Amino acid sequence: MGITSATPHKPSGHEDAPSPRSDLPQGTGRQRAATAGTDVQRERILQAAAQLFATQGYANTTMAQIVRALDVTKPFVYYYFRDKQEIFETLSWRPAVDCFTSMDFAAGDPRRAVDKVKEGIERLIRATVAHHPCAFFAYKEPQVYRPEYIAAQKKLAHHFYDQLFPLLEQARSDGDLDFGETKITAFAALSLPGFLYSWYRPDGRLSPDEVVAELSRLAWRVLGLREPGA
Repeated sequence: MGITSATPHKPSGHEDAPSPRSDLPQGTGRQRAATAGTDVQRERILQAAAQLFATQGYANTTMAQIVRALDVTKPFVYYYFRDKQEIFETLSWRPAVDCFTSMDFAAGDPRRAVDKVKEGIERLIRATVAHHPCAFFAYKEPQVYRPEYIAAQKKLAHHFYDQLFPLLEQARSDGDLDFGETKITAFAALSLPGFLYSWYRPDGRLSPDEVVAELSRLAWRVLGLREPGA
């Protein structure tokens, strides 16, 4: 799958951007210090578990199955992760960070608000597609997560909308966007990538880049994008 270590977007100098590590509730695996070698092993576990979670669901996937898929021993997996819930949350957290920091721009970025809105939404959609299938776990099985994880994810989401809403209103004031209620419009536009989990397939007729481009254009329409010269 290759998405557990992918980073389609990294926050670009926003001082208030949440930390991908500090905001994630920490697990209790026996590993105390990460090294290049242990990171590789963690990724092996995450890759195998992601495929099992995607095909079987959380409830039907056991630690024993993850162990068998890796052809290792249980202590090997428990060295890195406390249990399968921690694995599931780790897989879910990475796309959450990439998606919810997609509106982070450097404080001195001089571009028009509409250009930031367009880029940020495209980043979010691209991250959702790139992190398939893990980006869809939260939609499919929201009951799995611990309260601490849910609180951390909500903090990320609030951060995202705190960046998006002022940009939308500035772009409307500039005459680049045409919409009514800011929140309703934003939620409507972002429901497009939100429902990807119900129909997206990496091997579908359109390539991932084509899906990103098409959904981005549709989202911009929902926001009332005014093309130059229109």
